[in-house]
Amino acid sequence: MQNIKAVILAAGKGTRMKSDLPKVVHKIHGKCLVDYVIEAARGAGAQEICLVVGYKQDIVCSSVAHKDVSYVLQPEQLGTGHAVKCAREFLGEAGTTMILFGDTPLITSETLKRLAEYHEAHKNAVTVLSALTDDPDGYGRIIRDAHGNFIKSVEHKDATSNERESHEINSGMYLFDTKELKYALDRLRPNNSQGEYYLPDALEIIKEKGLRVDAYRLGSSEDITGVNDQDQLAAAAYVIALRQRQESRK
Repeated sequence: MQNIKAVILAAGKGTRMKSDLPKVVHKIHGKCLVDYVIEAARGAGAQEICLVVGYKQDIVCSSVAHKDVSYVLQPEQLGTGHAVKCAREFLGEAGTTMILFGDTPLITSETLKRLAEYHEAHKNAVTVLSALTDDPDGYGRIIRDAHGNFIKSVEHKDATSNERESHEINSGMYLFDTKELKYALDRLRPNNSQGEYYLPDALEIIKEKGLRVDAYRLGSSEDITGVNDQDQLAAAAYVIALRQRQESRK
């Protein structure tokens, strides 16, 4: 796939980490969480990478090991859609945009490559990276019809009791046709109780144009697991150490 740009959302404070540091600069084996994500994006073919920063942005910019990335500021935390809006100029006019989170160090280039291959093979305007999980509570759900076709992504709090039965969750990671992403960003509205701009709303906007929206489903949620507190940081460090040992035995 040609001309992939990656936008990594890295503006959050991460209050549950109980630390003055921005969440994405906490380290596993000497490397910032967001550096793992940058490396996965690069390995999947992203030629240009932009970090959306906010809380203590100076610390984030100085802590990131990869110096060949650009930054944009999200001055207020007004949702994932607003974060991507802040990077609108970076997106350009064509190609493919990959949306990632700076606090998901377990995402791999191999998974993102498969996502890109699926996106291209199915000629999707948007592909959500989704995963099956035993405990979907709190996550946005992917809803499919009886034939397995994608219908929508719905936030947990907005889901009906039937929709909450779905164990397929939205990771918040996407591949967008850049032109269609910009079309949708211009039409996002904060029509929710939080008054925020939700990026998943872009899926419905693009689907209403008659374009193909789909989800690439992982069998396990390990790769998309985020780090929100010190226990999750330790758990991610364990998985990364395990992967490194397995890799060294090959």
